[in-house]
Amino acid sequence: LSRKYQPGIVIIDAGYGNNTSFLLALENRQLKYLGGIAKNRKLTINVSENIQQTIRIDELAQNLPQEAFTEIKLNLDKPRTVWVVTREVEISNLKGKRNIAIVMNAATFSQATDIDYFITNLSTSIVTPEWVVSTYSQRNWVEVFYREAKGWLGLKEYQVRDKRSLLRHFILVFCAYTFILWHQMTGGLRRRWANKPLNTFTEALEAFRTAMSFRFFDWLTHN
Repeated sequence: LSRKYQPGIVIIDAGYGNNTSFLLALENRQLKYLGGIAKNRKLTINVSENIQQTIRIDELAQNLPQEAFTEIKLNLDKPRTVWVVTREVEISNLKGKRNIAIVMNAATFSQATDIDYFITNLSTSIVTPEWVVSTYSQRNWVEVFYREAKGWLGLKEYQVRDKRSLLRHFILVFCAYTFILWHQMTGGLRRRWANKPLNTFTEALEAFRTAMSFRFFDWLTHN
């Protein structure tokens, strides 16, 4: 933010979505978010023009009629169909109204085996069932990054405690990650160091290691 970069939206899981202080800190920074919340999160909804009700979000999901949900087909690696409903509600410790979403893997609450609950501070005009599921599905790229940065590039393998030293380690990992990803996308390593297309991060990394090994032994031979 200090460098004037403004994320389009912050996507977070329920561990952060349940943290009201965290949500308020995002809002104080003028950031928009879409995050998971726990099924026992309490909401205040308008039952009629002058009557409000405080209810748990899972109880709300159970009480809603089947026709309240919209069927959405997700075109992911594995196509998936979900049923989604959105509502504008009030939540304790958050001034004003927020939009929540309930996403189920079946048309009715009783049939569903996987139910997710979400909160966002975006306006009702934007928060449609399609927007919720398509936007939150992008959070998987965070997990992909962690898998590659931790599993292959040593993000969690450090023996320093000082903040400045930690930042240096993280920057080195991020640079290495960007370098390998760039080669994967442009095919730079493919031309000389691989005998197959580099379709994944791991394949590009292996081609890079092959190149480094060759150049190291070539250096040994001449020195």
